[in-house]
Amino acid sequence: MILKGIAPREITMFSWFDAKEARTFGESLAAFFAERIPTDSNLKEKKFTAKAQQVLSKMALQVDKFNKSHKLNVFKKAQLGNAFKWKLRDAGYDQAYVDELTEWLMLRF
Repeated sequence: MILKGIAPREITMFSWFDAKEARTFGESLAAFFAERIPTDSNLKEKKFTAKAQQVLSKMALQVDKFNKSHKLNVFKKAQLGNAFKWKLRDAGYDQAYVDELTEWLMLRF
């Protein structure tokens, strides 16, 4: 779609800031995690560690698929990570654990 009076270069510049898909994906990853790992889990239990590894492996596959189909710039990556982080924080997960998960996610981009 070409907007009247706006050059194609300007449209490209606007799309650079359009991070809706990235934010939506970040929120969906957080929801995926939250559905499978309860907020009151004991982070030091072996059972929790095994379950978390399974969930993170499945999330890594989703991240790889998204990464192949979407070219994310720095702004979009930041929006994705921020959406992921705050969705988990709002769900009640420990701040330090959320930071760790967010770092794990961002290293995959």
